[in-house]
Amino acid sequence: MGSTSEQNTQNINGGVGRRSLIKRSAALGLLSVPAMGMLSACASGSDDSDKKSKGGKKSAKNPLGINESAALSVVIFDGGFGTQYAKDANKMYEQAHPKAKVNFHSTQKIQSELQPKFNGGTPPDLIDNSGAEQMDMGVLFSKKQLADLTPLLDAPSVDDASKKFRDTLRPGVVEMGQFEGKQCVVMYMAYTVYGVWYSKKALDGLDAEYPQTWDDMLAVCEKAKKKGMAGWTYAGKYPYYLPFSLYPFIAKIGGREVLDKIDNLEPGAWKDPAVKAAFEAYYELYKKGYILKGTPGIDHIQSQTAWAKGKALFLPNGSWVENESASVIPKDFELTVSAPSGLDKSDKMPFGTIWAAGSEPYIVPANAKNPEGGMEQLRIMLSEKSSQNTTKLVKSLTAFNGGTDGIKLTSGTESANAALELAKDNVVNPRLQDWYAKLQKEQIGVACLGEMMAGRMTPAEAIKKIQAFADATAKDSSIKHYKHQ
Repeated sequence: MGSTSEQNTQNINGGVGRRSLIKRSAALGLLSVPAMGMLSACASGSDDSDKKSKGGKKSAKNPLGINESAALSVVIFDGGFGTQYAKDANKMYEQAHPKAKVNFHSTQKIQSELQPKFNGGTPPDLIDNSGAEQMDMGVLFSKKQLADLTPLLDAPSVDDASKKFRDTLRPGVVEMGQFEGKQCVVMYMAYTVYGVWYSKKALDGLDAEYPQTWDDMLAVCEKAKKKGMAGWTYAGKYPYYLPFSLYPFIAKIGGREVLDKIDNLEPGAWKDPAVKAAFEAYYELYKKGYILKGTPGIDHIQSQTAWAKGKALFLPNGSWVENESASVIPKDFELTVSAPSGLDKSDKMPFGTIWAAGSEPYIVPANAKNPEGGMEQLRIMLSEKSSQNTTKLVKSLTAFNGGTDGIKLTSGTESANAALELAKDNVVNPRLQDWYAKLQKEQIGVACLGEMMAGRMTPAEAIKKIQAFADATAKDSSIKHYKHQ
């Protein structure tokens, strides 16, 4: 995601996906989104520069009918992915449309810099809306400030004119960009695989295989402990990283419908037996001393560094971790991600069930001067050539369903790809972090999961408190509510 862990997750509060986590946001993310008041604040009026360019004639080479001499204004979040992938895509746009010039700008202050332009009616044509200052997608949508991307989805792909652009994307990407089951208004550039990350070299050193059941997980952690290595660590200061493996674990135990009920804020959803079993299993990691000492007090970078140095075996995280921790991960680490271990043979979903979703959300403002150009750039960015380039540069899969043939993948990206192939249709995409950011991060994450994993709260106490938070969110009329269609 733009950032990686936090910028990403996400697309907070909007019905879109992408964890916008802490400093980076992450997704998750993930920081708080701007208040609605910020969005509706007054701003200076616009001048002739806000007049839309006249579209061009549609053709096989110009299916969206862009004005090929019109400038294109692109602003992206400068996070964990850097900016080179976008600059390279800009060159592709200019090569395809020689008379057009791309005006490019990168920043970590998306909301601060762009909110006044939205309010004044002069937004850029394409925005990577990520990071700690991610603009609230839900508010933008409700104020009709996001362009409907249906023309892009129905346009032919760059690589195969017989295929629509929408048919070249990974499963779930279009749906994540939809609000209230309506038109798609957000396009995700990247595709994040969440799970349990580890060094295959370290696991082989324990003469162990990745555990498929929880008893096996505990046995591997015991082996690690005997060799002076903790079984697990995580971002203790930001415990909303724990759901990256915990939520698909819950789905594996009780079925994806358990997560849907949780997302829908249904009464008693957190009291499901699958939730209880998953919480009790994770609590065992604390009780048996398998958590790296000091974990509750460290952040995402510190936990990733300790893990990379071999102080802990397993780390719940997203695929941005490879790029974010590249400077500390040893070359012979053999970075690998796997789906969460199951509980036992009674699980309702097979081993391999994993959380994966679109990330790095791009939007085309409804009042953009050149909206057709913004969509055309997305069509180019998610072509095979651009996707391959992005994957090589940022060590992440893109939302393009492919783009890995013929290029040498890093170990983490290769394992993420393999995890998706193993999962097949058993990919889950919980939306709680997207729809209810405060509930997910501050209440479930910090106030409950963090306390439980530090041993300051029992699983039963955590579940009771989370259910109360969820019920309060459901009853709060000031919060926009979403449901799975």
